[in-house]
Amino acid sequence: MPADPPKLRWGILGTASISRKSWKAIANSGNGVVVAVGSRDLERAQKFIAECQAEAPFPVAPRAEPDYARVLQADDVDAAYIPLPTALRKEWVLRAAQAGKHVVCEKPCAANLADLVEMVATCRRHRVQFMDGVMFMHSRRLERVRALLDDGQTVGQIRRINTAFNFNSDDAFLAGNIRTSAALEPLGCLGDQGWYCLRFSLWAMNWQLPRQVSGCVLSTFARPGEAPVPTEFSGELLFDGGVSAAFYCSFVTEFEEIAVVSGTRGYLRIRDFVVPFVGNEIAFETGTAGITFQGCEVLSESKTRQWTVPEPSHGQPGSQETNLFRNFAAQVQSGTLNDAWPDYALKTQQVLNACLESARADGSLIALPPA
Repeated sequence: MPADPPKLRWGILGTASISRKSWKAIANSGNGVVVAVGSRDLERAQKFIAECQAEAPFPVAPRAEPDYARVLQADDVDAAYIPLPTALRKEWVLRAAQAGKHVVCEKPCAANLADLVEMVATCRRHRVQFMDGVMFMHSRRLERVRALLDDGQTVGQIRRINTAFNFNSDDAFLAGNIRTSAALEPLGCLGDQGWYCLRFSLWAMNWQLPRQVSGCVLSTFARPGEAPVPTEFSGELLFDGGVSAAFYCSFVTEFEEIAVVSGTRGYLRIRDFVVPFVGNEIAFETGTAGITFQGCEVLSESKTRQWTVPEPSHGQPGSQETNLFRNFAAQVQSGTLNDAWPDYALKTQQVLNACLESARADGSLIALPPA
């Protein structure tokens, strides 16, 4: 039997909280290993490594580097995971590509579409793989959902998509978290949560771009001396064929992560489309409903079906975050590039920035050029 290919060797740039989840996902992937973690604060990198190594150890503990550049210059690093703030991502994605490192970039990938176009073009020019860190795209649940959306019977023709991703933050979050800093995360909740909503709608529509979009900033927060960032945002996408999609994202509304696809024959609802609820199965629902009249009575009746997919919610070899890093490593090991992954990111960024442009123009409809 042929020997397994060498494991993809990862360098992590920064010690953001999401990096801990990604460390464990790489450890569970079976085809990847973290070899270096870079931070502007060496002690922080050392502490991060010690804590992650205690929970999800690699046979050889990764080394700490005192800056990001040294990670990218290392000969034993094949790929870079970049969870740095959005305002810093462009520089380090470009530098990673120029160093010949494959890139998984957290979302939102860039502050604007022009930056992401340059980032993706540089990755392609240097023949390195680019992918954004949308973990739900690698869940086996989406395979089952896709089959039902395409069967022509369960949902029928899609007419409407509704998504929402929110959490209710406190004063400490607003004052101290980077997601409310215009200098670091200028897109606020639109970038942090709206990216997921837009990605789901584009995926459901088989990557068809909307012809027009509108957006509205419902609330903002501003740090002293900084511009305000959206803390509550809603938007509307209008597709050819009469299909529409609405989304809502917020730092000031109780936790919710719901996606609903409504069609001519029924609906499909996912109550945890971004981060699955804890368990060893992940679920969704399909159904129909109707109203009947019986004399003086009006009866609303619903017929629903629960679907489950045997997939751990988190932290295991089969969970969606592990699948992301396993799939990425397998793609790199194949010796070919997956052009679809960067295109998904580009389309998401394009729609996101058009929604923000609309919001800044008092909700005027913004036309998108044909794909």
